[in-house]
Amino acid sequence: MRDEIKVCLVRHGKTPGNIRRGYIGCRTDEDLAETGKAELQKYARGGIYPRMEYLFLSPMKRCRQTAEIVWPGLLEEGRFQVVNDLRECDFGDFDGKSYAELDGVPDFQHWVDSDGNGAFPNGEDPKDFRKRSTEAFLGCLDRIVKMDIGSAAFSVHGGTVMSVLTRFGVPEKGYYDWHVWNGDGYECTIRREEWERTHHFSKVRKLLPEEEKKA
Repeated sequence: MRDEIKVCLVRHGKTPGNIRRGYIGCRTDEDLAETGKAELQKYARGGIYPRMEYLFLSPMKRCRQTAEIVWPGLLEEGRFQVVNDLRECDFGDFDGKSYAELDGVPDFQHWVDSDGNGAFPNGEDPKDFRKRSTEAFLGCLDRIVKMDIGSAAFSVHGGTVMSVLTRFGVPEKGYYDWHVWNGDGYECTIRREEWERTHHFSKVRKLLPEEEKKA
């Protein structure tokens, strides 16, 4: 392993479901919305996203389309890998539905009352999702080490980013404290000695400036 590796975790751009505040998980394979594409293009022109040597992708279309805007060269040159377990959580019966559509639904209220920690009806348990995401990330890190590269991008989902940062981020914070908006993400530094000792990133930097954060 190199003495230092950079990883950049980016949440995909906005989809129509994101705009209407829906639960868009692994069952809903949406394209990016035009506004989502425009935001990503703006951020890319502004130099928000660092140059990377390799790319890991969720299999969902919105992540591939995000990478086509942010890191097109890596796709064109074949320097990427699609990793199925980087996909978003399975929201079960909630998938594709908005907050407004779920308001008053008993199963949804029960899930809200669990502080978002209960299993989704006919879907995935959040604990299983977070375990899946972090194990997939560690698998990617193993590949990074074997390829002897110094930097890698991840075009993934908000939940995937939050899972990885909850497990490996600094300072240590709760899952929802790592919430990330569409198109935003984190550049993380892994220093070999510290990683082997603590299994945590050495440094975490948010990509978008405060004024760009949007609900």
